[in-house]
Amino acid sequence: MDDFLDSLARTDPVEISPTLLIVLVAAAAALSIPQPIWRWFGLFTTLVHELGHAVGAILTGRFVHGMKIRMNHSGEAVSSGRGKLGAAISGSLGYPAPAIVGAVQLWCVTQGCTALALVVGGAILVLTLLVIRNLVGFLVVAVSAAASVALWLWATPTQQSYALLVIAIALLVGSVRGFAAVVAVHTRGRTRLTSSDAYLLSRRTGIPSIFWLLLFSALIGASLVWAVTTVLEAY
Repeated sequence: MDDFLDSLARTDPVEISPTLLIVLVAAAAALSIPQPIWRWFGLFTTLVHELGHAVGAILTGRFVHGMKIRMNHSGEAVSSGRGKLGAAISGSLGYPAPAIVGAVQLWCVTQGCTALALVVGGAILVLTLLVIRNLVGFLVVAVSAAASVALWLWATPTQQSYALLVIAIALLVGSVRGFAAVVAVHTRGRTRLTSSDAYLLSRRTGIPSIFWLLLFSALIGASLVWAVTTVLEAY
């Protein structure tokens, strides 16, 4: 146990040259931009989106009944509890969640907390297996958890840092993609409004969808600013 706790201790941040940073950003772009690859990596982004709903629910005293992830990148996190505030907080954390997680991961790596971030993330993924309610979702979570375990067991600390940086940047890009998609639903694809968290929040609270879209954009924008600032200060 002592050895395990020692492995989580803060270490010197990995050194990244401008050239290597460009390579890491390119790798993240390759995960999150080309449609054939995004078809698969986007499932992980959807998982983080739904975990955002679930964490928001837990933090406001709601009970999470289950989560689903589908191949078309849609999903759902079902929770229950009293009061509209908890439902509003839970509902508003989906789209910003990938950006928030990406920014936190970047910060952890630059602060020498890569091992802690990897273990916490892996533990959350393992616990998520308890609330997944469909096969696609189970496979997405299981593969993500297995990748986390593999990094912990067989990758060097430097390799772990590089991997988390790539995933963090890809999540930031994925969050922007998700937000662009929901904006498109409200501007060009209004027949699909029931798939929009902003629309569902407006139905629950009576507050117009535009407010929730602006809130999403503010949270995502703040995460992007934090991420860029973190990288600039560190490297």
